[in-house]
Amino acid sequence: MKQRIAVAGLIGLALWFLPYGLDSYAIHVVNVILIFAILAIGLGLVMGVAGQVNLAQVAFFGVGAYATAILTTHQGLGFWVSAVLAVLATVVVGVVVGTPALRVQSHYLGIVTLGLALAFTNWVTNAEIAGGAEGISAIPAPTLPGIDLSSEYLYYYLELAVFAVVLTFGLFVVRTGLGRRMRAMRDDALAAGALGAEVPVLRMTAFMLASVYGGVAGVLYAGLIRYVAPESFNIANMFLLLGMVIIGGRQSLIGCVIGAVSLALVREALVDHPTIAQVAYGSVVVLVVVFAPTGLAGLPTRIRALLARRRGHQGTAAQLQPFQPYETSPADDTRRTTAILEVEHVSKQFRGLKALDDVSLTVADREIRGIVGPNGSGKTTLFNVISGLYRPTAGRVRFLGRDMTGQAPYRLARAGMSRTFQNLRLFGDLTVEENLLVALDRSRTRQSWRYVLRPISVLRRDRDLHRQAREVLTRYGLTEFAGLAPKALPYGIQRRVEIARAVAAAPTLLLLDEPAAGLNGEEVRQLSEIVRSIRDSGLTVIIIEHNMGLVMSLCEQITVLASGRIIAEGRPDEVARDAAVIEAYLGDSMTADDLPTVPEVTR
Repeated sequence: MKQRIAVAGLIGLALWFLPYGLDSYAIHVVNVILIFAILAIGLGLVMGVAGQVNLAQVAFFGVGAYATAILTTHQGLGFWVSAVLAVLATVVVGVVVGTPALRVQSHYLGIVTLGLALAFTNWVTNAEIAGGAEGISAIPAPTLPGIDLSSEYLYYYLELAVFAVVLTFGLFVVRTGLGRRMRAMRDDALAAGALGAEVPVLRMTAFMLASVYGGVAGVLYAGLIRYVAPESFNIANMFLLLGMVIIGGRQSLIGCVIGAVSLALVREALVDHPTIAQVAYGSVVVLVVVFAPTGLAGLPTRIRALLARRRGHQGTAAQLQPFQPYETSPADDTRRTTAILEVEHVSKQFRGLKALDDVSLTVADREIRGIVGPNGSGKTTLFNVISGLYRPTAGRVRFLGRDMTGQAPYRLARAGMSRTFQNLRLFGDLTVEENLLVALDRSRTRQSWRYVLRPISVLRRDRDLHRQAREVLTRYGLTEFAGLAPKALPYGIQRRVEIARAVAAAPTLLLLDEPAAGLNGEEVRQLSEIVRSIRDSGLTVIIIEHNMGLVMSLCEQITVLASGRIIAEGRPDEVARDAAVIEAYLGDSMTADDLPTVPEVTR
């Protein structure tokens, strides 16, 4: 940490004295580079951190610049008043541009945002208020007491101050709760929603952040050049900006700045050779995407990993520690008879396939309910309906006495439902500790205003979350893996991380989808211990599992599905001897004597 502060101090000192060695043209180039660096940070936030394809960043840039020009020249407002209104106008445009992200993703979102950027360029080219193709000139320079900002040397210090503020704020966002939820959404929106991350609001927030950075850059550009025209905000500049972010490393704001500076200097060196410049930009972007997908910012990590492999280091030597059981919550007979979950006549049809057919079940508080059945029987579909991933074709789902049918996963998660997945859905680019932090953080996205008005409270909350995460890591024996990416860990440890993450979300109901899949005998035994302890702490657990020994020894009630219908339900010993279960689940050649022994179930 001290080394980083020292390096940042040296860089700051160098930037402060930079103008003293530059001529008037060079300082102009540096000023433009700083503006593009601010734009790149905004694009990095929405695209690299939040994972939303945005090809309208140059339109945000243009809105900020044109709004400043129109308000100062046509309306006679002061520069700073115009600047504030211009940024607000850009935020409104950001909301409009971000709206399609609620419906479409991936390249479809890129096409939509590119279309909006083209629409903006077309409008300013033809609108009389925007000056048409000739643009708007004679924009007044910003004023500060005792400082002549018409001098580009002094204007540099204004830009430098703004750049330092927006970069610091961006890093603050990325490394605290809001940024973690955005990164989780980028890695796996479905899993993030299942942990309570408000995915639609997060997507909109990402576009609003990008629009603020675009608006600020546009205001600075208008004050620097004092002239705006359509060619400054064309698609060529958008792809230049995109190249800066990709080359620098879209998942790192520092990388975005490095990319902006590097590509801007290359552009300046090739200013007299525009054709060569375009070919060079494209070639570099392709090479980076193919050989260094994390950009320049990711090269040190990739080099260290390569050297470690060449030295024969195969990974961490850390050991999984024993699970520390939860304290047992006193049983309450009244609660034990309370229905936590009620599934009433639920059916789910996918075109001609009926995955669920009139399924009804009731799960009591502090119960471990097993759901079993052959492959294709509808078990995971039932989980997906309960957890809000699918809307049922018919029927309803009541959770904690409320009708929650078809509610979004994040709403159900915030109501007290958490789940794991049949196929691991950990956030691969977040560390184990950060995976837990996403689950522990129950703050609402609409409270993001605190990042501006109450940053100290955000930091305090983040420190508290880290303390809670360390407690969870200790309980699940994962302390040694806290700083590692889950994908670097053995499969059995990844399964434990996913369960720890699901429980860290503080649910009332925990859904476990085949948690024993791929585990060895000892790991299954540990899993059984963990699930019992989770139940004893006061949670209700529903488990889908093919390991019949685990199900029979662990579950108090078992529901058996076949072809989307419930064919049996009851205690393990009752279900084990049901003729329909033996025929549908184990095959008609099996008998009750072939089933696993049913141990006494602890209640």
